[in-house]
Parts: sequence; C-alpha cells; structure tokens
Amino acid sequence: MSKNEVRSGSNPNFAPPVEEGMVITMEDEKGDETQLEFLGLMLHEGRRYGMFFPVSEDEPALSSGEVVILEVLALDDDGQPSEFELVTDEAIANEVYRDFCEATKDIYRFE
Repeated sequence: MSKNEVRSGSNPNFAPPVEEGMVITMEDEKGDETQLEFLGLMLHEGRRYGMFFPVSEDEPALSSGEVVILEVLALDDDGQPSEFELVTDEAIANEVYRDFCEATKDIYRFE
C-alpha cells in the first residue's frame, strides 16, 4: 500500500479522509494554530464529528497518539466541514470514540 493510498472501511457512519496522512491547520479563537492529521468523519446520532490526531515534530502524521474529536458546526458550499468545535461532553466523546474504534478496527490499531 502506498503512503498516500487511503485504507477503506465498510462502516456507513464513517467517511475516511481522501488522502491518508492529510494534515490541516486549525486556528482557535485566540489565533493559535494547531496542526492536525484528519483521520475521518464519524456520523453519530445525526451529528458529524471529525476525528483528528495532533501532529508535531515529535509525533508526525501517520504516527499514533491521542485522538481529538471535533464536532462539525458548519459546512462550506461544497458540503465539506468548515467550522469545528471541541467536544467537551465526556459521555458524547466516549460514544463517538467507541464508534470510531469499531468503524476503523480494520484500518487503525487501538490499545
């Protein structure tokens, strides 16, 4: 499998990234930027959640670590997520993460 080839899953509630290792820059309300690898989009109880991995020099894209869950608040004209908010409700975050683990068990390895 080539580095940019996307592995696919069969869960209808999971949309994988168009390119594996895709890193985007997010800016918070204070103007601070964070680099995040997009792992995919989960649908859960009628809402969309982006699954991300924070990347840095020590933890580059395609490595492993803690997953950040952001709820999609708005879509652009092409129907792509354009505005996100950190999921702070621990119960919802746990449910979405469990769904993500189940949907991607053949794609990612979880400990």
